[in-house]
Amino acid sequence: MKYLSTRGHAARPEFCDILLGGLAPDGGLYLPESYPRISRAELDAWRSLSYADLALAILSKFITDIPAADLKAICDKTYTAEIYRFARPGDDAAEITPVHWLEAGKLGLLELSNGPTLAFKDMAMQLLGNLFEYVLERRGETINILGATSGDTGSAAEYAMRGKHAVRVFMLSPHGKMSAFQRAQMYSLQDENIYNIAVTGMFDDAQDIVKAVSNDAAFKAKYKIGAVNSINWARVAAQIVYYFKGYFAATRSNDEQVAFCVPSGNFGNICAGHIARQMGLPIARLILATNENDVLDEFFRTGVYRPRKAAETHVTSSPSMDISKASNFERFVFDLVGRDSKRVAELWKAVDAGGAFDLSGSADFARIGDFALVSGCSSHAGRVATIRKVFEQYGTMIDTHTADGVKVAWDCAGSVPAGVPLLVLETALPAKFAETIREALGREPERPAELEGIENLPQRVELMAPDVEAVKRFIVERV
Repeated sequence: MKYLSTRGHAARPEFCDILLGGLAPDGGLYLPESYPRISRAELDAWRSLSYADLALAILSKFITDIPAADLKAICDKTYTAEIYRFARPGDDAAEITPVHWLEAGKLGLLELSNGPTLAFKDMAMQLLGNLFEYVLERRGETINILGATSGDTGSAAEYAMRGKHAVRVFMLSPHGKMSAFQRAQMYSLQDENIYNIAVTGMFDDAQDIVKAVSNDAAFKAKYKIGAVNSINWARVAAQIVYYFKGYFAATRSNDEQVAFCVPSGNFGNICAGHIARQMGLPIARLILATNENDVLDEFFRTGVYRPRKAAETHVTSSPSMDISKASNFERFVFDLVGRDSKRVAELWKAVDAGGAFDLSGSADFARIGDFALVSGCSSHAGRVATIRKVFEQYGTMIDTHTADGVKVAWDCAGSVPAGVPLLVLETALPAKFAETIREALGREPERPAELEGIENLPQRVELMAPDVEAVKRFIVERV
């Protein structure tokens, strides 16, 4: 499998090369030259597979430069019940991503938050850590990972990379904008290969720094800079797997369809669903849920993509989606405009200069229905009311981001064909957002015993202005 850049760079690397590189040299994002199509026979054969075996079957379509036996060993090492052990009481602990039905056969939660950091990012990040270790060991290389997080990516990356040979992690986060639990998960780590930098700005400021460093080809090469944000194709590829697993759990045969509602701020999580559908998974509808930072919802309603400046970005109670410049959206637009890399490069030239683009009157936007995508947004009042309603009506406690998903799922239920089950992708466990849970329910969220008191542990973090050169100096002094 060869890969291309959304902006047209001529090279066609294989998986292991783009795994270590992140952004393409022209600033674009990597995608497969074509999406593999899944046959009905394959879909039938995959229905009964374990999560690790399903991951192997799907990832083998995208990873052709790692021997099959080695890839199997990586998947078997990653997807174990010991790692994904925080299933809800009463759910099938043998399943890594069980479906928790709120209304049997109609509305369910696809549990993706049973990993070590209680967030869906673990589903891909644990694999990424093992892939990095495998490739670096065979090449005799090291890597310095530079990432940005709005909440959960950082802790998932650090837990996946901590102690890994030949890997250092430099993680940027918006100072004071994450929950106390999220901060503690990251900043309390004392591993020598983990560095946390709190940026005095918003997530988009941190993400812009990562992109600026990645686009400095000389610095990137000299200091071996890699990426774990969802700009890294391996993250998206790994997330495709749970759409297939959720489909099999929610249906009785492969003649049926399913719908997914996906809380997403950076378009990475739902991008994986879009690709699963392009591969042939019978998805009737993909529903995108945002919070008050509704740049993506605005596009799907109007055709205008208008990233906001940091001063216009809301600080909300679903902080992992406090994003107004969605990195992975470029991958979707690439498909929307017929994989015309020249056009994508022109559109993102405007975006990278701080502007916007308008596809509202174009033939491309007229095709938006072909991708089965609709969208909606939520607010603080909406998510608090949803947390309360789900707890009172179904006896289930959900986090703030999942609440955005459930709220938008209810709002958009009319877009789902009759009889098609609707799964909301769970993004985190409620323990990560205790303040809003207390507001909604007047009680503390449950948390795993081993994470009790995590906020009281000593924390190690550097406070820094959103300055590209300052971040570069920080990296240079520590490699």
